[in-house]
Amino acid sequence: MQRYFITLSYDGTAYHGWQIQPNGISIQEVLEQALSTLMRKKIAITGAGRTDAGVHSRMMVAHFDTESLLDCEQLTYKINRLLPRDVSVSQIETVDSELHARFSATSRTYHYYIHTSKQPFLRQYSCEIRYPLDFDKMNEAAAYLIGKKDFKCFCKTGADVKTTICDLTEARWIPCKQELSLSKSGNSWCFVISANRFLRNMVRAVVGTLVEVGRHRMSIEEFKKIVDGGTRSDAGESMPGNALFLWDIKY
Repeated sequence: MQRYFITLSYDGTAYHGWQIQPNGISIQEVLEQALSTLMRKKIAITGAGRTDAGVHSRMMVAHFDTESLLDCEQLTYKINRLLPRDVSVSQIETVDSELHARFSATSRTYHYYIHTSKQPFLRQYSCEIRYPLDFDKMNEAAAYLIGKKDFKCFCKTGADVKTTICDLTEARWIPCKQELSLSKSGNSWCFVISANRFLRNMVRAVVGTLVEVGRHRMSIEEFKKIVDGGTRSDAGESMPGNALFLWDIKY
């Protein structure tokens, strides 16, 4: 059997997340359908992670196995002809059979976007927050997330995970460069967070809690106590999924 890695990106607006499920169309479903059609047999794929409904991905990696020797360049061209316009495959490549799209990944990076003034062109891919935010305080709190810690306070209740320990290497708010933003006001910000793994709904819960700090409704000390031993109900609300992007995966 030969293993192949697929690198793709997608706009998650119309999808019920990555994973196949009975109540709506998913990215995994449309990708498997396209592959199975081209190869004339059922192809199952395994993704590097699971994005929730409405969440986007600049870079997702998945793998599949087949006995066939494939022309990767031709397959990439053909699958893009079949896939919907909001899903794009950038590369298909052969890899070692022991390389796993999910378990071999060493780091994942997410971006979460917010804007603090009304911006009609940002509403699909950024979260509008109309009250003042103290980004210095938010960055001070975010710095406390760095390291190997138990992040159960940011994990969705009822999630089926063996451990809630993650090793965070980056967590910070940065202003979006005006030339790269659809906002002319400069009131657009990005939260960059990287770790070896993430829990279900973790990034949106982290952002929601940091927003509470930025609004001065939660102190730095209270934030630290939540991280150190709080529950999901102690942390902030989960932010909307449309502003979240899986940005990068490293192997």
